[in-house]
Amino acid sequence: MMLLSPNMNFDGLILLILLVMFGPAILLAIIGAFAFKKHKKAAKVLFIIAVVYVIISLGICGALMAGF
Repeated sequence: MMLLSPNMNFDGLILLILLVMFGPAILLAIIGAFAFKKHKKAAKVLFIIAVVYVIISLGICGALMAGF
């Protein structure tokens, strides 16, 4: 039996990788947007962490999706 047949569907795997790539960053950005009025400095830190997470996850998960 072949491990990877030509008619396999990997939509769920791609969706999971995209969720890992962008999910926490979107969550941090939403929390930062709600905290922006009262805690401007903390909100800016959350935005920076979200951007750094996206940059790193695009590198790691992007390499996994590209097949390297």
